[in-house]
Amino acid sequence: MNQSTRISYVIMAVLLVLIGALHLGTLLLTALFGFFALRLFSFGKSKFLGLALYLVAIAVIGWGLIHFSRQAYLALPKIAETTIPAVTDFAQKQGIELPFTDYASLKDLTLDEVKQDFASLGRHAREAGFAVVQLFIGLVVAASLFLSAKWGTENDPGTARDSLYATVVNELSERFQIFFKSFAKVAGAQIIISAINTAFTCAFLVWAGYPYVMVLTATTFLCGVLPIIGNLISNTLIVFVGFTISPHTALFALIFLLVIHKLEYFLNSKIIGDRIKTPMWLTLIGIVLGEKLMGIPGMILAPIVLHYLKVEASQSKAAFAA
Repeated sequence: MNQSTRISYVIMAVLLVLIGALHLGTLLLTALFGFFALRLFSFGKSKFLGLALYLVAIAVIGWGLIHFSRQAYLALPKIAETTIPAVTDFAQKQGIELPFTDYASLKDLTLDEVKQDFASLGRHAREAGFAVVQLFIGLVVAASLFLSAKWGTENDPGTARDSLYATVVNELSERFQIFFKSFAKVAGAQIIISAINTAFTCAFLVWAGYPYVMVLTATTFLCGVLPIIGNLISNTLIVFVGFTISPHTALFALIFLLVIHKLEYFLNSKIIGDRIKTPMWLTLIGIVLGEKLMGIPGMILAPIVLHYLKVEASQSKAAFAA
């Protein structure tokens, strides 16, 4: 391993630490997703076509998220009002004690938590504003990288091709390419798997006569992007809503979801491949650390960073052996 390669590894490590320490996960994820979409939309040829479809996709996704937020704002209280009595009745019959007994007590429990955090309301508002700024910056960065990913050394007559700066830049470019490939493999496959899981779940919800199918379907897809934890959130919501129909429906929904996730494991092995899997315990540790550092963006980034480190470590081992 030469000096330029070692320097590039140090810079990459420092960048990853700074992203976690400065809570820049939203910016990194947005830039990665944006660049991934631009490359996909360009069909490998026209950058103008890719950029045009990229802008259309941003507008459509933005409208979709706003529409979903409105629907969820109206539907979730209704879901709680009908679901909680059914769940509490079932829990009482089974001798299970819950911290709430109806929607009003759940609201009181939630309000108590909100009151405790009221003093930090300004901090939460600043964090939300900072996340929105990161979102817009990430979208712009992705477009800029797609249109021109040069480092400034290609046409600079004052920079020799074999200089330390030029060689470090080349090595850093390699580091970034490997990181993006890790993102494309892990996050791209996770989106595909989440879409397939969401399609089957939507079909089941319609067949079983579930209410609020659109909200539950959208929640399933959005939660599916979160590794491991997301499935627990969406499954719990679906099973709880199943109690509003009947306990048998809730039980059948649980069995169906377990079967779907067994299928998901199979798809995971086929779409992602055995060679890039990481142990579940390591993934869970990464998710916990990512959540503590950057919240939900950290949870999404954790398996990507783990895979990147695995690839880099594997290549370094081969280099030392040579």
